Amino acid sequence: MEHEIKTLTARLLAHRVVPRGDALARKALLDDIFRAELDKSLAAVGLRLVENPYAEHIAVALLPEMTEPVFGSGDAWLNNNLGLPRDGVALLVILWALIILPKRERQIARVEAGKESQSDMFGAQKPLETGETVSTGISEDALYADFGKALGGRTRFNANLGRLVNLGFIVRRNRWLEEGPMLDLMIDYAQLAPRIIEGALADVLLRREGREALADKRAPDAMADEIEDEIGGDDVESAGPLFDLPPDDAADEETR
Repeated sequence: MEHEIKTLTARLLAHRVVPRGDALARKALLDDIFRAELDKSLAAVGLRLVENPYAEHIAVALLPEMTEPVFGSGDAWLNNNLGLPRDGVALLVILWALIILPKRERQIARVEAGKESQSDMFGAQKPLETGETVSTGISEDALYADFGKALGGRTRFNANLGRLVNLGFIVRRNRWLEEGPMLDLMIDYAQLAPRIIEGALADVLLRREGREALADKRAPDAMADEIEDEIGGDDVESAGPLFDLPPDDAADEETR
């Protein structure tokens, strides 16, 4: 068991995520004794396992009590612990709302439909559907048309998309944006979803009419400020040290 725990821990640190269908990942999710030893091993270095039944991967993040000692200095802590600029955080939240919220609705709807038609006594234990059957992407061009100018224009928009790709939050293919392995893991659904669903961000996310005219009159970070004011900085999990962000200049150059 010790070798398996070392192997899984090393893979989580090296690859950032492990598919939940992997043999060791399944053992961590299903074997209580193995999970207890894994949690103990991770806690010894200030980490914890991050997983939820709706996501296709598992990952590791800092324990809550280690967040301040690790990220408690520097301006980045005031905003987030991933090194994202404020408009990058705003873009991340928008992508999460447009991809994960509809995905979760489809997953829950299918679970409820399965319960209604359940005919075998173990039906409730069947795994939740994940992947392309429930998670759909969005057009990069449509996203920019709705939010791009409010988030600083084409250069900053592309640079922030590049950062989110590098962090594993999204996958970018042929101007189509899909869920990355981190998007459903590293943002606290229980905290953020009610704020969006119950209307805290409705005006920001659903405003369509007059957006371009309004954006021309506002500072580039105005929309980021609105979103940050609504969600704060605590809804993104403490996963910063496991990622390497490119320098701002390199990211801008890469996405031009």
